[in-house]
Amino acid sequence: MFDIPEGLPAEVNPLCWLLGVWEGTGVVSYGSDDDHVEFEFGQRVSFTDEGLPHLHYNAYYWLLDDERTPLTTETGYWRLAAEPRPEDHGPALLPGSALAAAGGAAAPRTIEDVDRLRGEQGFPLEVSIVHPDGISELYLGAVNGPRIQLGTDAVLRPADARLYTAAERMYGLVEGQLMWAWDVAALGHPLASMASAVLVRRGADDPVAGAESTGR
Repeated sequence: MFDIPEGLPAEVNPLCWLLGVWEGTGVVSYGSDDDHVEFEFGQRVSFTDEGLPHLHYNAYYWLLDDERTPLTTETGYWRLAAEPRPEDHGPALLPGSALAAAGGAAAPRTIEDVDRLRGEQGFPLEVSIVHPDGISELYLGAVNGPRIQLGTDAVLRPADARLYTAAERMYGLVEGQLMWAWDVAALGHPLASMASAVLVRRGADDPVAGAESTGR
């Protein structure tokens, strides 16, 4: 079980167990006999409430070598899938209804509104993740208690990016640890396990991982 912090937007409640900063290690193991790669990595992840109906996601990865060499980053947004209301803002900075255009704010969804989104698999979830190489993933899935299952609905990549066509991600809270697995279809291989990790929640005063090597 987990407590729901006070003051969260109702849409964030089903995701509240992700809130905070998590850090741990994982392993990459992917490819065939000819091009198989395997190595260990460290990861620091943050899920942040911004007072809006989503969580802001950031992840930083580094190699588990003596220099803690930076590996890559990700950033994105996690939100419940819901039909936009006429009064909701967006896309971009565009206002919703005439009331919003006149300076009003859309009334937030209530707990009852959010509960009506629940289906047999849990609450429908949309996750967008952007990578530094220009690849962008849109995942659809569900959050059901402390478990999340996601699969890509679309993968956008620049013309010069390496081949990457699909992915699935799974997250779970097990005895206070955040565990995840990531399957990908990349470099001509079919969808297969690529990486997994186990993370623990860190305190606000803990040092930032990788600060020594990145100067942050």
